[in-house]
Amino acid sequence: MLTSSFNIWKPEEYQRPHSFGFIPNVHAFLHEDDTDRPAILVVPGGGYGYCSEREGEPVARCFHEAGYQTFVLTYTTNLLFLDPLMDQPLKDIARAVRILRSKAEEFHLIKDRLFVCGFSAGGHLTASLGNYWNTVSDPEYEGISCRPDAMLLCYPVITSGEYTHQHSMEALLGNNPSPELLQHWSMECHVNSDTPPSFVFQTAGDESVPVENSFLIAKALKQAGIPFSYHVFTTGGHGLSISTEELIERKYCSLFTLDPVFRLLEACQDGRVPEADPDLVQEMIRKFEPRRNPDYKDSSKKANHEVSVWPQLADSWLRTVMEF
Repeated sequence: MLTSSFNIWKPEEYQRPHSFGFIPNVHAFLHEDDTDRPAILVVPGGGYGYCSEREGEPVARCFHEAGYQTFVLTYTTNLLFLDPLMDQPLKDIARAVRILRSKAEEFHLIKDRLFVCGFSAGGHLTASLGNYWNTVSDPEYEGISCRPDAMLLCYPVITSGEYTHQHSMEALLGNNPSPELLQHWSMECHVNSDTPPSFVFQTAGDESVPVENSFLIAKALKQAGIPFSYHVFTTGGHGLSISTEELIERKYCSLFTLDPVFRLLEACQDGRVPEADPDLVQEMIRKFEPRRNPDYKDSSKKANHEVSVWPQLADSWLRTVMEF
């Protein structure tokens, strides 16, 4: 396997507050031969507060083993609810897709088989790109489409309405968004004839992001005539990722997706973010600092063999619907 990484913005293009040197980036996991392959861009979740390491490299390696060129996006997040994100993550993912298409020859990609796989809030971001791809301009990559050829939406945050994930919406839009802004970012309301084909899965027992989120996007896809596959598994909570025993042992849970988190928390500890809520800072330190320990395990996470088949289902669906 060949691995590499690159920033998606030049330093002068990315002036996000409280980034402390972080620039959104992509990590690549490529095959060593010269065969052109379909590609999957993995978009971790984390409530728009961070990018989960469990939903990054382990997922990329899973699909790499299935024959894809794979990539992981670490996008702009808002851990301490200091700066509403608005459309910055959407700009990040659109730029990432355009860069991958522009480098199709270098990365040995099939240009019209570029898929995006988003988890939780990353699923909301993926769905946002699927609905709004033709509204995101980028003069640096003029003429290169950012439309995914298909989407994998994994226990996605979809709605800003009754069944929303409040923390995701607060990190994205602030604590008092207008009804118009909420409606704009409620993805079930904006599925259209140009929304890509979609694979959707969730568990009935998800207590963080209610399963109604995936109901809503599946219904909208059906009404719009978009090809889709929808799976609701019986058991399991939120944040399952690929839900294997290897994942529970944190194999390949590299911390590169948490780089912006550690930069921000170190700045808080150094007194460079006086506006941050000190109680929230301490809570986030307790949550993330243990992950630096190579022996760290999360005892609340269990493998789920019912759910762990979803990558195989998604692969089969992609190969059938996208004909490769």
